[in-house]
This record gives sequence, C-alpha cells and structure tokens, in this order.
Amino acid sequence: MSNLIRRQSLDITPDMSLSELVTRTTNTSSKYDNITCKDLIHSGSPTLYQLKPKKEKIGSLKQMTLGKKNPNKINKTILLVGETGAGKSTLINALVNYALGVEWEDDVWFKIVEGEKRSQGESQTSDVIVYQIFGFEDKPLPYSLTIIDTPGYGDTRGIEHDDIISQRLLDLFRSEDGVHEINAVGLVLKASENRLTDQLSYILDSVASLFGKDLEKNIVALITHSDGVTPEKALQALEDVKIKCARDENNQPVHFLFNNCQDEDRTEDIRALKHADKTSMKGMKQFTNFLGTTKRQKLETTVNVLNERISLTACIQNLQERIKLIDLKQTEIQQTQDGLKKHEEEMKNNEKFTVDVDVVYKDKEPINGGMWGLGLFYEGAVCCTVCQENCHYPCTTALYPELCEVIKDGRCTSCPGRCPVSAHVKDKWKYVNKTMRVKHTLEDVKAKYETNKEESKKKGSILESLQKEMETLEAKKTALVDKAYQHVVKLEEIALNVLSLSTYVHLDFLIEEMEKRNDTEKVYYLKQMKRGKDGGVLGGPQYSELCQMVKRRWQ
Repeated sequence: MSNLIRRQSLDITPDMSLSELVTRTTNTSSKYDNITCKDLIHSGSPTLYQLKPKKEKIGSLKQMTLGKKNPNKINKTILLVGETGAGKSTLINALVNYALGVEWEDDVWFKIVEGEKRSQGESQTSDVIVYQIFGFEDKPLPYSLTIIDTPGYGDTRGIEHDDIISQRLLDLFRSEDGVHEINAVGLVLKASENRLTDQLSYILDSVASLFGKDLEKNIVALITHSDGVTPEKALQALEDVKIKCARDENNQPVHFLFNNCQDEDRTEDIRALKHADKTSMKGMKQFTNFLGTTKRQKLETTVNVLNERISLTACIQNLQERIKLIDLKQTEIQQTQDGLKKHEEEMKNNEKFTVDVDVVYKDKEPINGGMWGLGLFYEGAVCCTVCQENCHYPCTTALYPELCEVIKDGRCTSCPGRCPVSAHVKDKWKYVNKTMRVKHTLEDVKAKYETNKEESKKKGSILESLQKEMETLEAKKTALVDKAYQHVVKLEEIALNVLSLSTYVHLDFLIEEMEKRNDTEKVYYLKQMKRGKDGGVLGGPQYSELCQMVKRRWQ
C-alpha cells in the first residue's frame, strides 16, 4: 500500500520511460535552487512556488522585477490586453516559466502574478503592472522579457474603469523610466469564443483604439484554453470586428495557442494534462520565435494617439459644459432684452423699473475622488481658477496639474486663453453652472453691459450690446466645435482604430452641432467615418446600451 501511495504522489505511471522515471524520483526542483526569491505554495505534482520579485513604482504604476538587468543582453517587450477572464494572468505565469526553462519533467511550476480576492467577473489585476524577467537569457530564450499586464476590459466596474487603462498606459509610455518600445501586443482571447458579441466587439474596438498605425504588424492573437485545434470561430470573431493585426501567408490573423492548466494537480488525467502542456510549449516556442524576428516599434505614435484621445474627450466635455453655459447666458441675455423692450418707454424717461433675470454663476460641486495620496487610482478634476472651467475631468493619473495631459509647455490647451498651469488646481471638486433669480434695475444692466460697448469702441444701445454678447458666445462655441473636429481628423491620420466607443459617441455630438451651422462638408466626413461602424457589429442592443451609458456620463 505504501508503495502505491508513493507512486501516486510522484505521479508514476506504468507507461513511463526510464528517463521520465528517473526524473520523477529525483528532486528535479533542485535545479531552481538559485532562485531564492520564492515561497513554497505547496509540495506535490507539480510543486508550486510563488515568486517574490522586487516591487517598485513607475509613477502610479507597479513594476515587478525578477533578477538583475544585464545592459548587454537583448530585451523583448510584450503588452497583453484582453477581456476579464480571458486568462492573461495564467499566460503571464506560463511566459515566465518558459523563460526560466521549466519543462514538464521538472514537475514544478512558478507563479509570478499575485492573485487578488475579487468578486466573480472582476479583473484579478486592478492596474497596469510591468513584469521584468532578467538573468535567465541562457535558458530557452536568448533575451530577457518585459511583460506589461493591463486590467481586464469589460468587468463589473464598468466603462469608467476601462477608460483608466489608456490613462495608465500613457503614464507608462511617457515616464522617463517607463516603456518606450514594444515588440508585440497580445490580444488574449479564449478559444471558446464562438461568436462576436457586442461585449467582445466593444473590448476589441477599445483595445485597438489604444495604438498607432505603426503597431499593426506587432499585434497578434494569443488564444488561451486551447485544445490544440485551430480556433476557427475565435479567429472569425477577429475578422468580423475587422481587427487590424499581423497576418500570415494565408491572410489569417497571426495567432498562437496555449492551454491554461499547467499548474493543475497531475495525480489524475496525466495524459490530458501532458497534451495540454505540449500545446502550450508549442505555442510558446512559436510566439517567442515571432518576438525574435519582429521589428521593435517605438511608441511615439501610440503616445500621440493616447494624447489625442484624452484631449478629444477633454475638449468634448469642455464643449458640452460651455454649451450649457452659453445656453444659460443666452437665456439671461434674452430675458434682459425682453425686459428692456417691455419697459422701453420707462427707459427713455429714466424711470425706475426692474427686470427679473436668471443670472448664471459658477459653483463648486464635490466629486468622489476614490483613493488619494497613496499613488493609487484616484479621480479628480483639473480646473482653471481664472476661467472657472473644468479643463480635464476625470483626471485619473496626474498628481498635480502640471502633470495632466491637457497641460502643454506650461499652459492649458483647454483654456480659451491658454492660461498658465499656475492658475490651475487638481482637487476633489469641479465647477458647475447654476442660476439664481435676480431683479435687475436699469443701472444694473448698464453697469454690466456698458463695459462691452466701451471696449468695442462702438456707440449703440444697451440692446445692441446684449446682441453683441450673444454673438461672442456663439463664436466661442463654434471655435470649440472646430477644435474637437481637428482632434478627430488627427486620430484618423495616426490611430490604428479611430472609433473607440467614446469616440463613436463623440461623433454623434459633433455631427449634431455641425448640422446646426450647416457645415455640410464636415458633417459628411464624420458621417462617412461613423458609417464604417453602423449597421455592423456595433448595431446590437448591448452596444447601443453601452453608447447610452457613455452619453449619460458626458451629460
């Protein structure tokens, strides 16, 4: 009985070769004794270890480093993106084990991803994490690895959480000690994806919208939970969404197959598990060969894409807020005009009278800023105290206004007068437009509007000054619409995928505003861009619901 128990614990089967038997009955994990930064999770088959890399911060991001970097060695950088639950964490562990030279016969497995306890449907990683694997270049790989893990798209935390990913990547790519070149972008998909749902379409669109056009040949599909058979339906899903990525000689998306059960207990179903390991090892070899031959790409264009998207979003939100302000001010002016016309005779005779007007003013409204002061995610607003405008909200990465994406060369690109950064604050409040009913006398009206008349050096009635004020407000609105349009045009030039969900919603808003002013040429351009999505995979009810969620967010 004792021999039987020992044979099961060592995972010995009658059909094993002599070499496999010798391997099983010796302490194969001793070849990894030089890896001292590890904790035993449990002994068994396989023996599981938790790697304990050095933890550092890159701005607001995490960096986990295993080993010491050799500047004379080549490094390859991989960025992983995908849906929550697609298997990114397991794939990262598999990449690390492959880099360490772990083989099936070693009967050992290392984990580098630290699991977090979250409710079902939420990502196991809540932020962008950079894993660096150094010092194992003499193993199967002739280079070290940098793996960038992004939070899963589409989890229960919603669209607001997905928006943070682009902010975090921009922080990583712009940081002096961050990542500035990349070898591959891995779209992590489950082999069981058998159709293109609205949710998956949204995820793939969002992922592709992060990058510049120059990264197209570096984007590949990493298919997880694979049985080794060509994942026809998952690949068809990529074709349906028209994903731009590297293609093989048959014009199929370049893809690699992996199974996600290499850390599972091997005392049962050993043949199935060994087959799964062979599938993953084959995928690893093919993928790492791809890394070795594919041209490394700098990230300047991708940084520009991320900047343009953030600037477009800030511009649209700023525009919508100012349109509301303009509408309120126009109502105030109209009420004043109507009141003055009504009391025209009294005004000529300088008789006293009052006009009821809804006067517009700015107030501060508190916002839920999340966690502050710990270098973790927090949400705030970058506001100009001179313009009394929300120049960037939500701003989720900048600790201070000068670090915000809308600040360029010490000045704000959202402020009409490009106010200096010193006029800005980042805090847990934002400006909101409010009105209060006020009784104005003729003297009040003169005091408010005579200044405009004097500055323009034109003689005319107070009514004319009021009309001039309305025209000025309308001109500011037109300038903002044109500015937002230019951001869209720039994205069309440089982005791998122009229409992320938020941009799709922005187009509706811009088209509506430009139709009001009969700008037929620009309306046609935007509608042609939007038509590439309408009537296709974005026409489903779930995608429409997502669009409505985004619209409500910007309102």
